[in-house]
Amino acid sequence: MTIDYWKRRWLARFDLRHDQADFCEIDATFRSGVEFRGTNLWVLIFAIFIASIGLNVNSTAVIIGAMLISPLMGPIMAMGYGAGINDSALMRSSLFNLGLATVISLLTSTAYFLVTPLTQAHSELLARTTPSIWDVLIALFGGLAGVIGATRRVKSNLIPGVAIATALMPPLCTAGYGLAIGNMAYFGGALFLYSINCVFIAIATLVMVRVMRMPSLTQEQDQARIKHRAVIGLVVLATVVPSVFLAINLVKREWFDSNAARFVQQVLRSKPNVLVVSQEPNFKGRQLRVNLVGDRLPEADIKVIEQRLPEFGLADVKLLLVQSGQIKLDMNTVKRDLINEMLQTNRADMDEREARIVALQGQLQALRQSVAAQLPLKDIYHEILAQFPQALQVNVTTGFQGVGAKLDAPPTIAVDRPLLLVQLQLPSALGAAEQERLRLGLRKRAGLAGLEDVRLEVSVPAPANKRISKR
Repeated sequence: MTIDYWKRRWLARFDLRHDQADFCEIDATFRSGVEFRGTNLWVLIFAIFIASIGLNVNSTAVIIGAMLISPLMGPIMAMGYGAGINDSALMRSSLFNLGLATVISLLTSTAYFLVTPLTQAHSELLARTTPSIWDVLIALFGGLAGVIGATRRVKSNLIPGVAIATALMPPLCTAGYGLAIGNMAYFGGALFLYSINCVFIAIATLVMVRVMRMPSLTQEQDQARIKHRAVIGLVVLATVVPSVFLAINLVKREWFDSNAARFVQQVLRSKPNVLVVSQEPNFKGRQLRVNLVGDRLPEADIKVIEQRLPEFGLADVKLLLVQSGQIKLDMNTVKRDLINEMLQTNRADMDEREARIVALQGQLQALRQSVAAQLPLKDIYHEILAQFPQALQVNVTTGFQGVGAKLDAPPTIAVDRPLLLVQLQLPSALGAAEQERLRLGLRKRAGLAGLEDVRLEVSVPAPANKRISKR
């Protein structure tokens, strides 16, 4: 086997043509998601509301759900596809529909954030206000994956995955939030992130369409080709250059925060009798504010600490130490608080156990009444009197077997089956065989499952010469 054989074999693994759909099917796929009317338009509005609510309550799961049902990927990929096959009409239609969807989304999200009582900017909102070069890379690779998925014969979950990865909906909703609260920095940053995603998903689609050699609708003239390429290049530069600048600032900010954390950990936290409550690095203001409690640091120690800032890359940073004075722990107060907490916990446990016991007693009483209702106790009582007219005393009651409950379990009682309890006092003793026949008759009359479900006690009165104490 030659090197060319192995080269062809391995290159065949990366070949996209073996499962590629025919050109007519690919064309229909891209064109089907361009227009926003009817269903697509209403789904877009609902998705914007869902994404806005998710950002408002800081729920990642809700935001992901909104991205899954959003139809925004359609016109973006169709725009790149139109550029790839030189279809100017499709490009214009895609651009118009994308603009329409963007305006409707901004209006919808702004209306929501104007009426919602929750106005705090959570982490999910703030994450969409500072785009960087990494967002460019996400949009580019996401678009490449998306166009591969759209051109296969068997559709997969690539398109929903690209929608989640590139996150088209959250930036639009964040831009609406910026408009609603009048924060143009949020509005501009979020809209720029949305523009990055749109541009580079379209560019990725254009690249893949050219790589897969889709048939062009028209043959471009050299002058038109140069013009189109210049426009595309300018758009790419207009999105890449600011994102690179923002990425550099983001890296500097992360580096500043990391150095500040190392400085606090190695210099301030090592001081005895001094506790660092919080640290607040300010990248823009080039300041590091640290709140301390415990023994106050003298001015000489503070100057020594400030001289160590250059060791951690913080030479131009101003250190602000906020000391609240000396604090000593009162051990008696700590012990008293611990004891009170233990007492409250034990009291809560006891209350819960008492509530369960009351619930168990109520269920037990209800079960007794239910068992009594199941057995014909009155009829059995009269039948025993008719069979034993000489009886001195007859008692017929019920019971049950299999009562099981635990105090640390939910208040339930499991009753296997009812019991028939019969107490019979006769002038003379009753033989064992007669007692067995009586038990069999009682079991059949009561409709019980087994002979052991009948408890029969036969007794005779005590001799007259013995005194019986009654309680």
